[in-house]
Amino acid sequence: MVQTKRHPGDEVDAMLRNAELRCELEPYYDESIARLQATRLPLQKENEYLEMMLAWETAPVLPIAQWFHPSLNPCDPSEMTDAEVHDALWKLIHLLYSKQLVLDFTDHLSDRELYLLICRDILPSREKMLAIRNGYLHWDCAGVGESQEIWLTYYATEEERIVWEELHDEAAPLHLEPPYPRDLPGDPS
Repeated sequence: MVQTKRHPGDEVDAMLRNAELRCELEPYYDESIARLQATRLPLQKENEYLEMMLAWETAPVLPIAQWFHPSLNPCDPSEMTDAEVHDALWKLIHLLYSKQLVLDFTDHLSDRELYLLICRDILPSREKMLAIRNGYLHWDCAGVGESQEIWLTYYATEEERIVWEELHDEAAPLHLEPPYPRDLPGDPS
C-alpha cells in the first residue's frame, strides 16, 4: 500500500487560513462558532465550515431580481400572448434555478399565474445573495405556511391528509390532480 505524505506547508497554510477566518468572523461570534470549538473537525473541514459561515454573514440581502446582471425586469403579462408568457416563464424558471432557487408546488397554477407569482412575490423578495450556496433555496408556490388548502388538495399524500385530519379534527379538502403538471428543475439532493 502506497501512502502519500502530507506536505507540512499544507498544514501550516490550513492553520493560517483557520486563524484568518476566525479573525474575520469575530464580529459575528455566536454559539455556532463556540460549538465548533467543542467539536473537533479535521482542519480542512473546519475551514470549509468557517468559509460558509463568513459567506453567510457577509452576503448582501437583495431582492432576488437584483441577483442577476442586469437585474431581472420581466414584461407585464397582460401585454403578452399565452405562448409568450409560457416562453418567458420557462426562461425565468431556468434563471432562478441558475441561482439555486427552485420552485415547489407549482402544478396547480397556470403558466400566467405562475409567471405573475414569480414577478409579484419572488423577484421582489429580499434574500441573502450568496456567491456559493451550499444547497437550494426552495420557494413554496402553494403558500403552505399561509393556508394548507392548496397543498392538501393537490400535493399531500394520503398519509399526510390522514394526519392533518386527525390533528385538525375535520375532513381535508377533496384531493384533485394538479391541472398543470410541469417537470421543473429541482434540488438534486
